[in-house]
Amino acid sequence: MSYTNPNWRNSVLVTIDTQNDFSLPGAPAEIEGTIDIVPNMKKLLTIYRKYELPIIHVIRLYKSDGSNVDICRREAVRSGLHIVTPETEGAELVAEITPNNNAKINSNLLLKGEFQLIGSNEWVMYKPRWGAFYNTNLEQFLRTKKVDTLVFSGCNFPNCPRTSIYQASERDFRIVMVQDAMSQVYEKGIEEMKNIGVNVLESNEIKDILRAHEKLK
Repeated sequence: MSYTNPNWRNSVLVTIDTQNDFSLPGAPAEIEGTIDIVPNMKKLLTIYRKYELPIIHVIRLYKSDGSNVDICRREAVRSGLHIVTPETEGAELVAEITPNNNAKINSNLLLKGEFQLIGSNEWVMYKPRWGAFYNTNLEQFLRTKKVDTLVFSGCNFPNCPRTSIYQASERDFRIVMVQDAMSQVYEKGIEEMKNIGVNVLESNEIKDILRAHEKLK
């Protein structure tokens, strides 16, 4: 069991795809329930920022020509559907989870595979497919920073968070899934995550754990 327990001081908070086009009511690719979990995401972000623990916002960017889009959505994008298009407001992170009003996405930098610093110990990165590790430098980035525990939150558990969790597990990271800070979570999915050693917690539990760790310093 000790192999899967979180090392909170070596953890990173990961938000996934919490962008305007996926999150805001009436947005072109709104994922139901995402806007409702934003307050719990904000709670986590606030405490990670307070204790100066790293944060990574993982996002999607769909070029208008569809050249970098998953095949299940490529035809729609090529036909004129605009979803998380680079340099548009729809591609930006939901305002409530950003560190400041100037934290705008640099699409050109991100599409090159770079990590964009948007706050103290806080970055944005682009992933070309469901999983955050697929064709990205995320693993190397985390290893360099001595991170061994990933705390996942964000948009649409069945797709990108779930895939990213499995990829993290394959790389022997310790994993926390924040069930009340992730949209589209379902009971069978929680059971499956627990079966591969994922720690399923709620935002208030993590807040209390981090506060307790801070007092022990």
